[in-house]
Amino acid sequence: MDNRLKLLSVALLVVLAGCTGGAADGGAGSAGGAESVSFTADASGSAEAEQTGGDDLPQAQRRAVIKNGRIELTVDEFNESRDAVESTAESYGGYVSDSNEYVNRRSGGTYRSGQLVVRVPSEDFSAFMTDMKALGEVERVETNSEDVTDQLVDIEARLSNLRAQRDRLRDLYESANTTEDVLAVEERLTDVQTEIERLEAQKQSLEDRVALSTVRVSLSERPPGPAQWYDTPVLQAFSESVNGAFVALRALVVAVAYAVPYLVVFGGLLAILGSGVVLAGRAAFRRLTD
Repeated sequence: MDNRLKLLSVALLVVLAGCTGGAADGGAGSAGGAESVSFTADASGSAEAEQTGGDDLPQAQRRAVIKNGRIELTVDEFNESRDAVESTAESYGGYVSDSNEYVNRRSGGTYRSGQLVVRVPSEDFSAFMTDMKALGEVERVETNSEDVTDQLVDIEARLSNLRAQRDRLRDLYESANTTEDVLAVEERLTDVQTEIERLEAQKQSLEDRVALSTVRVSLSERPPGPAQWYDTPVLQAFSESVNGAFVALRALVVAVAYAVPYLVVFGGLLAILGSGVVLAGRAAFRRLTD
């Protein structure tokens, strides 16, 4: 019984120490992390934490910055420009992660447009944006950056604390003597491991976004304008004129067919009325002359 109480007391102390230690480490990481931990780009462009002497590296190298960009271009030919974007990204060691393409219709013609989501190494971000501007007429450019150094420092400090808790809990798990003790330590160990995996995934996502910038490239061909009548080919104009003449003739025939019944009915009535008027006029004229 004494061993069980002792084991539970130790487990409680571990949990309390982990909570207070996490708060202290998190605060220290946020307040003074720039002096003790730095982030530099390795050969693949990923950010990693290094213990440094504070000012051993330039400030620009010690910051973990996420760079994003957007550029909209009007191009002469969509397919050629799309291929140019892909080949340029590959030349920098990047790739196209997503793309879409649309066929638009306007004024009886069509033109293509679409967007490519490109990932390129952060150190080549500016050069890639410059290359994109040369592909066509620039309509819009946007760039933004986010410094996530403090977030990475804080995550690393919390991970260090949680891993220490995990090691202590594993020792307690091995020395547990009763089922109740095993279940209690196992539950806490599961919670700590879940939090470690969550933070590791968050850290990996941030490091990936720091290493590879995201650029959204929108491409659009020039929409066709309204066609002028004098731009129509001669044979096409003649064919359309002949068709127009037949259409006009057919319309005239149809109009006459619609009008004939009205002409017969109303024409007969008019003829009768006209005859009556003539006869009445003659009778009146005779009376006047007699």
